[in-house]
Amino acid sequence: MKPQPLPLAGIKVVEFSHMVMGPSCGLILADLGADVVKVEPVPAGDNTRRLPGSGAGFFATFNRNKRSLALDLKTPEGIELAKKLIQEADVVTENFRPGGIDALGLGYDALKTTNPSLIYCSLKGFLSGPYEQRAALDEVVQMMGGLAYMTGPPGRPLRAGASVNDIMGGMFAAIGILAALNERTRTGQGQLVKSALFENNMFLVAQHMIQFAVTGKPASPMPERISAWAVYDVFQASDGQQVFVGVVSDTQWRAFCNAFGLADLLADPTLSSNPQRVDARERFMPLLRDLLSTFTRAEISAICEQARLPFAPITRPEEMFEDPHLRSPGAMIEVTLPDGRTTPVPALPLEMKGHRFGRRLDIPRVGEHSASIAEDLGYGPTDIERLSKAGVLGLDRTAEALVELVEDAATAFKRHTS
Repeated sequence: MKPQPLPLAGIKVVEFSHMVMGPSCGLILADLGADVVKVEPVPAGDNTRRLPGSGAGFFATFNRNKRSLALDLKTPEGIELAKKLIQEADVVTENFRPGGIDALGLGYDALKTTNPSLIYCSLKGFLSGPYEQRAALDEVVQMMGGLAYMTGPPGRPLRAGASVNDIMGGMFAAIGILAALNERTRTGQGQLVKSALFENNMFLVAQHMIQFAVTGKPASPMPERISAWAVYDVFQASDGQQVFVGVVSDTQWRAFCNAFGLADLLADPTLSSNPQRVDARERFMPLLRDLLSTFTRAEISAICEQARLPFAPITRPEEMFEDPHLRSPGAMIEVTLPDGRTTPVPALPLEMKGHRFGRRLDIPRVGEHSASIAEDLGYGPTDIERLSKAGVLGLDRTAEALVELVEDAATAFKRHTS
């Protein structure tokens, strides 16, 4: 059976981006079938490739299914090639400092005159307003926008444990691009789309702002919050492991009590409703903690699963490689790391027509597709070699080196056998 085309097949995207926000937007579009060309600087490529520590996984996570074009945008010929590429594109994305891409002549106003159907997406720190020229990072907007305050204990603001604003900012950018593509089918016109870290952060924190508007009381940091549910906490198991258990309805309360043999609590009329249980937490929660501490983590998990109660063993990221659900077909995609090792990475969290979205292209080497992209734009072999020698176009020589290695080995073998 012939494979069905992916949802965004035929859409051409040119990506000028680094770090997480821009690449995550490009990843979504690429996984959905768009042809995403990632433009990287000559000769070493995106600096994100070489980040240490907590940034070491960024590039491998967000850059599969893309083609790499290594280009010197500080040269007239590099800009000329980029403009030829953009002339044939449906979408351009960029997430550099405010004004940076415009200074190269690659801003929306400069490009829309020759490609009026172009959808141009800028992913920035802030949308229009007093802060729009500020530089920003995920952690910056978490600190200034209340998320770090809500995550840490009082007096100790703490960023969330993942790049939540970067990734969600990229996701909202992709949503805006898809909306603009749909609108273009009616109008024939492109447009400028913007997505930003700060506004994304405030979208996340809005529930705490409105909690204050509704109750008149400031939201407490999550470690000190008064939960909306009586049983919504982490419990210590007998084997030293931890398990989160949530009981968020009266039906679940009955199931919880029956599953763990808590007939006395179930019969207590002062605990019959969730608001009553919230008020009585200090009275009965120590009993629950003592009880659950007599079970192993596996036993608590099995009991909760049987009773259809929300639960979660507390796990570390590196343990998730062995998670049985994440190891289901299609849930992870194998990619190749710079040192040649392969690793699975979680797939796009989306399923359509019963299928997940997989890998068409591995993580690209720097300039891996430069030659083929230039050829498609009408550059001949002589032009490509000239641009390469001038440092304008970066070519990946890995394949050529392998061919030469095989040829040298074959020659040596002939000499040895003759």
